[in-house]
Amino acid sequence: MSHALPITVILNPAAGRGRVGRMAAQIEAALRQAAGERPLVFLHTRAPGDAVELARQAPAGGRVVAVGGDGTVHEVIRGIAHGGKSLGVVPIGSGNDFARMAGLRGLGLAESLRVALGDKARPFDLGEVNGEAFGASVGIGFDAQVAHKALSAPTFLRGMPRYLYSIFGVLRELNLPELVLEAEGKVLFQGRALLSALMNARTYGGGIPISPGAAPDDGLLSVVVAGEFSRLGVLGILPRLLAGKHLGHPRVREFSGRAFTVRFDRATPAHADGELVQAQSTYEVRVHPKALAVAVP
Repeated sequence: MSHALPITVILNPAAGRGRVGRMAAQIEAALRQAAGERPLVFLHTRAPGDAVELARQAPAGGRVVAVGGDGTVHEVIRGIAHGGKSLGVVPIGSGNDFARMAGLRGLGLAESLRVALGDKARPFDLGEVNGEAFGASVGIGFDAQVAHKALSAPTFLRGMPRYLYSIFGVLRELNLPELVLEAEGKVLFQGRALLSALMNARTYGGGIPISPGAAPDDGLLSVVVAGEFSRLGVLGILPRLLAGKHLGHPRVREFSGRAFTVRFDRATPAHADGELVQAQSTYEVRVHPKALAVAVP
């Protein structure tokens, strides 16, 4: 990272249920102090998608720091992908799975700021789904449907009650799509499927250990497919999933590789790094080995 270039800091005031907005002045003051003589440029997002464009406009060869949760990080990654820019993360969100992957979870605010500005960076693999970059995960099927259902949940429901409301809402309408998973022209899985997760990280959804064997710098994606489950079966597998013990189930399969085609018999909801994307019937997912430099402790 060149010390002559300004460090671009992108803050999402809505992240962490508004915590970033409330702390913005404190965060900016602390960053100025930690940066010393290095120039900083502070930018605030106002709407979804803003961080993509702001990150894209940052100087090539410089550092872009995302202050927010996984959604903010996801947008910044999309903006800097393949642009010669490195990523710093100050995790202030509800999930923070990317921060967990990068070893940033558990750091205090002052230490997070120091790391985000620091010279130590590690090359991570960069994911791509249908031409768009992602950092930690892609989930297709049940988990994305639950996330979509949560958007219409009553506003008084928060946390686990909102999650349970969404799960039971999706279960009432459960109709599993037919999935064909291919890699290098070979069919790896064919059949009805509850969900498929294509992972650079071990966790998604705020710490759910969907793929305990995934690594962010091995040049591979880890793919977990949960096959056909009844409504009762879903209720049975969910506790195992939350505990990271689902891989022993006979209807759960795990694969690894660099590129996958995920094809359904109809448009199926998906998310990338927890952010809902346009539902498609086909998803082309691949990894670019060590294509994203991330500031780490």
